[in-house]
Amino acid sequence: MEEKPGAPRQEGIVEHLQDLVLKSPDMAELLHELVTFSAAALSVHSRLLCGVTMVRKKRPATVATSHPRVKAMDELQYAYGDGPCLTALRDIATVYIPTLHDESRWPHYCSTAWSEGIRSILSVPLPLEGEASAALNLYAAQTHAFSAEAIQRAEAHAGQASKALRLAVRIAQLREDRENLAAALESRTIIDLATGIIMAQNQCNQDTAVRILRSASNTRNRKLREVAAMLVASVGKDPNVITHFD
Repeated sequence: MEEKPGAPRQEGIVEHLQDLVLKSPDMAELLHELVTFSAAALSVHSRLLCGVTMVRKKRPATVATSHPRVKAMDELQYAYGDGPCLTALRDIATVYIPTLHDESRWPHYCSTAWSEGIRSILSVPLPLEGEASAALNLYAAQTHAFSAEAIQRAEAHAGQASKALRLAVRIAQLREDRENLAAALESRTIIDLATGIIMAQNQCNQDTAVRILRSASNTRNRKLREVAAMLVASVGKDPNVITHFD
């Protein structure tokens, strides 16, 4: 398929989405950059508004938009309980409405969206992993805004976007796992230090020291790590201060 002048090259889309994943520090920023880029990349003949809807635990939510009007249009669908985006998510298939004025499947939604200046809608599913699902929603102020070629381009773009999102989710999970491991190691270190202090103060073995520390945690209704940190801090501030946990 020959691309028209001004249309974004698919190779450029792939590279840009990969750059977004590598450069964006968190998912919220990535999603914002994704919809902003998608709106610009797919607005070949007319300006499009773009948003991403994600379903988690069977509840849809708009997680990013290129314009505030998108969120209003999405939430209108959630309120009615159906619409092009929700259908695309449910059926895992592209949904195109050439003109909302003639659409009979969602008359109340289409009528309200038409009154808000939306004339044409294209919703493309973004396959993810696990229980989560997503869709790329494109809103146009013109009827028949998407040709067959434009729909194919949007589907190809969505395919690359879904890959970028899956990669971003994996990276975010790895980052979270690393942070949790670091926190667990830090917590273990603090508890070990506190146990050593109690052993020295009470001339007891490790098991007894751990029981003393746990007893102090229960008595104060504080987490074990917090009590351990308090003990280590009190000893660290002044070597002459000795804090006993009986």
